Amino acid sequence: MLRIAPLVAVAALALSAAACAPVVGLHGFQVVDVKPSDIVAGTDTKETVLARLGTPSTTSTFEPDQVWYYISQTSERYTYNRPQISQRSVTEITFDKADSKVASVRTLGLDDGQKIAMERRETPTRGRSLTVMEQLLGNVARGQLPRTDEDVPGQRRPD
Repeated sequence: MLRIAPLVAVAALALSAAACAPVVGLHGFQVVDVKPSDIVAGTDTKETVLARLGTPSTTSTFEPDQVWYYISQTSERYTYNRPQISQRSVTEITFDKADSKVASVRTLGLDDGQKIAMERRETPTRGRSLTVMEQLLGNVARGQLPRTDEDVPGQRRPD
């Protein structure tokens, strides 16, 4: 009995230490051979960027052919907690309209981001709100029996 107690204590300590290790998640663009910051402005073109980096994560809404974004982020989640973003990288590659060469390369990090407060109000919908009973009993006896001779299925209505 005396020998089992230290083993149980060591096992409990090992399990509690394992629970403190974060679960790391990598999302978005993953760097394989070439980093987006290795792209040189003025010499690389759209074709060389596609060959070296692949398809961008997203493009600009208003100028999809001129601005490409490569986005990646790393998040860590501890047991029973929300994930925390530990690293984020957004590389913006802008192309020249005339010759499709890279005009500029800009890399933004986690500190460059801004928190946006979402609006909690909702736009009301038209019509009236139904109560729970109206929702449950709303279709009872609706459309089951024909009301007139014209509503009998299988017969044509006179034109």
